Amino acid sequence: MAKLLKSTVFSSDTSPKETSLDKTTRIMRRITQDEAEVRHQKTARLRKARFESEANSSDS
Repeated sequence: MAKLLKSTVFSSDTSPKETSLDKTTRIMRRITQDEAEVRHQKTARLRKARFESEANSSDS
């Protein structure tokens, strides 16, 4: 017969509840990621506009 340990008998498959610190961290990471995505989109848009402007000025 297999030897039962306290950790195998009383183990739980559910994760512990999210603490307020975990919740705050999760929300701040999402906000930071959203801001970074907006910043990257703006940078790409401005870079494209600059390249088009430089291409138009060199054609003239």
